[in-house]
Amino acid sequence: MPRDRTPGGVERRRLRRLAAVTTSLSALVATSIVAGPATASEAALPCALGRTDAHHSEGLDSWNGTYPHPAGSLDAVMIFLSFPDSRPIARPGELSKDYFPATSRFFDRASYGKFRLRSHLHAKWVQMPHPSGAYGIQRDWDSGRRSAYLRDAVAAADSSVDFSRYDLVYFVADPDAPGVDSDATKVVNLDEPMHADHTDLRRFVTVFEQNPPDRNVLAHETGHVFDLPDLYHRPGNGKGDWDTYVGDWDLMGSQFGLAPDPFAWHKWKLGWLGDNQVDCATLSRSPSLHPLRALSARAEPGDDRRPRLLVVRTGPDSALAVEAREASGNDSSVCSQGVLAYRVHSDTASGSGPVHVLDGHPGTAACWGTSVYPPLADAPLGVGESLTDAADGVRIQVEGRGADGEWTVKVSRNG
Repeated sequence: MPRDRTPGGVERRRLRRLAAVTTSLSALVATSIVAGPATASEAALPCALGRTDAHHSEGLDSWNGTYPHPAGSLDAVMIFLSFPDSRPIARPGELSKDYFPATSRFFDRASYGKFRLRSHLHAKWVQMPHPSGAYGIQRDWDSGRRSAYLRDAVAAADSSVDFSRYDLVYFVADPDAPGVDSDATKVVNLDEPMHADHTDLRRFVTVFEQNPPDRNVLAHETGHVFDLPDLYHRPGNGKGDWDTYVGDWDLMGSQFGLAPDPFAWHKWKLGWLGDNQVDCATLSRSPSLHPLRALSARAEPGDDRRPRLLVVRTGPDSALAVEAREASGNDSSVCSQGVLAYRVHSDTASGSGPVHVLDGHPGTAACWGTSVYPPLADAPLGVGESLTDAADGVRIQVEGRGADGEWTVKVSRNG
């Protein structure tokens, strides 16, 4: 049955539980996979931050080769696991429709067609050797039981699945099994791989969702496979708002957000935006004007030379990023359109606030009941509006918007 989505009630608590899922995921991945060299090459552009040893660093001068690069096509297999203590109610083909083709479409839109996630369904249930309760499935999962679960899943599926054909494995547990906890959905990236079909298996997405699953959950978890960090804030003792860092912006903050399209910074990191689509601004005595094409606007001929991201380098490991968000593509449900600014820190680890959205309207909020964090739902600036980043001495002002939808932003030194 669909879950209660009433504002401030059950669903609000659900959002917080889901954020906790990805928090425990971050801790797990941080201890199980080794980051690449801190800075492997010179940045192509002067405003590109260098990658550091922070977990899922926002540096993008080089690619961490321990993660697959989402360019061209990658193949993912979705394997459905049953347990001897529960007979599945739904068929794998029915459950797979909760995830695909929606997840593939999300990445196709986000990447402007540069990346295709090809899903392959294993059409029969694969039975695990132990009852669902034997694995201790829960949000803060015991590492030994988690490892046993993965070993059993790979062994049970190996006779009918050729793992050598796939870049990514989704293990989906029977949602109606009594020992399945939906808060346990997470990515597992292994430093020491498992082996099957003469192939090293390093990355799994373990899915324990109810039916229907949480919105964009698979895209969020897959983002971790591509070295993207968690962007939410985990309050002390799990009490308080989880979405104070980025609000609805970018599904790596909340998969329930109204504007889940990845930040332009992430699209640059993943190679979906080229250097020609990034405008590096240098602060000087004279203000400078910069055009910005909306982030979610569909790619058009000549688009590879039209900037979608404006960056002001503010320090060795920090930058101010500016982009335009509108109601289209993955952002069709966005609460407020306009020019969005945010700080990026490449030396801050996943889950610790590597990105902070700047609120263009700090005295107001919007979209109560639908936004995950209304104070940032109206963060973008409209024409004629401005904000000052006092910490970095930068002033951003929206000068206009053309008939073609392109925004014009003025950048100046504050003070």
